[in-house]
Amino acid sequence: MTTEHDQQDISLAQQYEAYPYPERNPLDEKKRLFIGSPSHLNEIDYWVFGGYRKATDPLRILVAGCGTGDAAIMMAQQISRQNCAGEVVCLDRAEAVLNIVKERAKVRELTNLRFVQGSIFDLPSLDLGKFDYIDCCGVLHHLPDPDKALRILKGTLNIGGGIGLMVYAPHGRTGVYMLQDALSYLAPIQEKPAQRLEMAKRIMRHLPQTAWLRANQNFGDHLTGGDAGLYDLLLNPRDRAYTVDALWDLIQQTGFEINAFIEPARYDPKYLITDPKFRERVEQLDLRTQAVVAEGLVGNMATHVVYIRRSEDELSFVDPLDLESIPFMREMPGDILANQILPSNLLPFSFGTLTVMIPLPAQARGFLGLIDGKRSLGEIIEVVRARGVPEKKILPLWQETFEKLRSINQLFVRVSE
Repeated sequence: MTTEHDQQDISLAQQYEAYPYPERNPLDEKKRLFIGSPSHLNEIDYWVFGGYRKATDPLRILVAGCGTGDAAIMMAQQISRQNCAGEVVCLDRAEAVLNIVKERAKVRELTNLRFVQGSIFDLPSLDLGKFDYIDCCGVLHHLPDPDKALRILKGTLNIGGGIGLMVYAPHGRTGVYMLQDALSYLAPIQEKPAQRLEMAKRIMRHLPQTAWLRANQNFGDHLTGGDAGLYDLLLNPRDRAYTVDALWDLIQQTGFEINAFIEPARYDPKYLITDPKFRERVEQLDLRTQAVVAEGLVGNMATHVVYIRRSEDELSFVDPLDLESIPFMREMPGDILANQILPSNLLPFSFGTLTVMIPLPAQARGFLGLIDGKRSLGEIIEVVRARGVPEKKILPLWQETFEKLRSINQLFVRVSE
């Protein structure tokens, strides 16, 4: 007799064959590259390898549940631009999504991808070897046994490697699970995907004004993402969400440690409430509890992105005060980010649907304008010194600038080549 989990798996497989998610047109690769977290190569270099990986070091990457390939294409393109020897292995059990990734790679003329049909649970028998980095984005929350899946991924990870995870978070998905529950009766998972989708569309056309989903601004990409987006949001047969606490437990009980939540400042309550008594109390809490408080206060976290490593591996970061180190931006050029700093030296930065103010020293603009991924910190300091900034103040000002911009995942340092 078919069990509930078996039926959920059958329905999930049918979903991604019928409506590959996210909906992508391979021809669009001619005009844009999707950039995101986790798995941006600059993030991997810093949050996984501490800034010690050199651009020419080879990388073996596994995308465990690649979907239609946003992360896979991004990483393959980025390592190709670096002339880095490496391979991106795209693993997914849905043939339809793999076919889309193949077409996207073909349009970009990328030859550093490999395609394997299967699931994370098949990895022990697939003999794919070890990987330096694993992307597992939007996958664990759809699996029958996330603990087992993470342990399997750990077994395929090289010493010193890491994993980038994205899982759903409950508070920012307010309204989603209410509709999912209603649709479980109106469009049961035993029905064919097209029938289920037709019912969901009918409901969305007539959704009461009081429905919580109407007030939730987190799902523009799903609600405007065609049939695949709507199906994944409201009809996915297995969809769980993790609070910070639950995710922290999952990571630790499967033999991993956390490198960083992205963005780190998103999980720091002091950016949410400026009251001095509140901040004094928050500073007495450990980082985990601070993150729990931030999640409860902000209310809009729909996902958690986190970089993790094996518990037995140590992670050290390049010293940001090392004059030989090379500061580099995640994606946005330093001079462009500098132009976003207000005259008050506050940088508006969005945590999803919430914009917070990041205080920076006045000299942050000058530092940012000099960061090109090639100049060393020592060379940058020489220019700043020549502009008349007192020498004894330069390093403390740089350290403050670096720590604030690192906390919003914008600025890193690496070793010189």
